[in-house]
Amino acid sequence: MPRSGVARESCGMRPLRGGAWRVPWTATMADGSSGYSALVLAGRRGPHDALADEVGVSHRALIPIAGVEMLVRVVETLRAVAAIDSVAVSIDRPDLVERIERLQPLLASGFVTVRDSAESPAASVAAYLADTADEAEPDRALLVTTADHPLLTPAIVDSFWSLACATEADVAVGVVAESVFRERYPDVQRTFVRLGGEAFSGANLFAFRGPRAASAARFWTRAERHRKRPWRLVGTLGLMNLVRFALGRLDLDSTLARASRRIGSRVALVHLPVAECAIDVDRPADLALASRLLGGLPEDGVQERR
Repeated sequence: MPRSGVARESCGMRPLRGGAWRVPWTATMADGSSGYSALVLAGRRGPHDALADEVGVSHRALIPIAGVEMLVRVVETLRAVAAIDSVAVSIDRPDLVERIERLQPLLASGFVTVRDSAESPAASVAAYLADTADEAEPDRALLVTTADHPLLTPAIVDSFWSLACATEADVAVGVVAESVFRERYPDVQRTFVRLGGEAFSGANLFAFRGPRAASAARFWTRAERHRKRPWRLVGTLGLMNLVRFALGRLDLDSTLARASRRIGSRVALVHLPVAECAIDVDRPADLALASRLLGGLPEDGVQERR
């Protein structure tokens, strides 16, 4: 896959089977930085993963779609982004990544490294930031994504990073509005958090920029156990925020301001106007959908086991 440029007038997304979608985003790097690192979260939350077990592999990251493991798809996407100069894969079984033939050249070159994951995704991010802190380069930036994001493309990454840098925030979080998602996928199950007049789903894209970003990773470690329970997640920001959420009075701007004060670093949302940005593979239905979009399933949705 050729590496994408970051200084271009537009980023048109390649159409996927199952429906074309293109985005006329500007992808010029906002901060003029020469490069940044990426961390791919590929570990398990426990000794077993139900979806991986169903497919017949040990880790969700290793589930193949159209013959290519999801982890490989994500790593190759990041390799195609010109501004990314290194990728670290966080997983509880590093040996499994080292055995993937398609990743061997990237591992041998040092572009891809593998590290042991911590007890949770957020803890893995916090550990990575702590381990790689560089006093000589305190503004070193990190993109974080997950291995179960097979629809990720270089265009999405370029555009997310450009928009994240434009916010000048310490931490930027990619989100997709429910209205955007439902227009394309009215019946697909997703978790949305309602803030004011709109609800949002995460896009599994995070930008950590500068020394204060580490405090957000540490906060995320405490809050992530509530990721599927929006009211509890909001409650980690304080009692009054929980009350406002219950009353439907929690608007986006005030939520971000309160979160930034509570976390100790400035947090911003990056609105991604493409529904597919919110599709990660958590359930069999997600796998079937991603496989159809990538051409890996017939219309009846039957996938051949390996």
